[in-house]
Amino acid sequence: MAELKKTTKFNAETSKAKKPTKASKGEVALAAPGTAVGALAPAEAVSESTPVGAEAVAKPAKKPARSKEVEATPAAPPPESLSLSADEIEKPKIVKAKGSKNIHTGIAHVLSTFNNTIVTITDMNGNVIGWSSAGKVGFKGSRKSTAYAAQMVAQDASRQAMGHGLKEVEVLVKGPGAGRESAVRALQAIGLDLTVIRDVTPVPHNGCRPPKQRRV
Repeated sequence: MAELKKTTKFNAETSKAKKPTKASKGEVALAAPGTAVGALAPAEAVSESTPVGAEAVAKPAKKPARSKEVEATPAAPPPESLSLSADEIEKPKIVKAKGSKNIHTGIAHVLSTFNNTIVTITDMNGNVIGWSSAGKVGFKGSRKSTAYAAQMVAQDASRQAMGHGLKEVEVLVKGPGAGRESAVRALQAIGLDLTVIRDVTPVPHNGCRPPKQRRV
């Protein structure tokens, strides 16, 4: 009987040794992730071992800021001379016209309104030999009715007429604009002899009904 008890105890111990214990199962479960961690450990070590300076070298350096190109400022236009004195008015260059008509005396018609100034120079028969207006000279808007614009218009028209040999003119002024006097002074300052200055502004004698008053 004693021998049978010993054999049963021996068999029980061997069977217990064969069955895996809970602790062994936990060790196996932890072993699998442990192998992966062990495999990744060298890579982490390599990444940590890389010096910080290498990362700075790998990054591209910042591009230097472009220097702003200084734009050339356009030249300021010459100031306009608003004086009407004969000494300060520049005399334009007179070029003899191709089909010069050799006209020495003529008539300068100055039409000065509140919005524009037109100067037309003709011979004694009324044939036009030179004309100009504020728009032709280059003025726009409200500047067309100024005295300076009338001065430039008179110079341009007289330059064309003097190309045909004009020396003496009769001035006929029409309209109530601001360029009446300045146009006449410009004609005299450019070198023309003014024989007659006449105001031919039409005056109504109660013939037509006037327009209704403006409402401002």
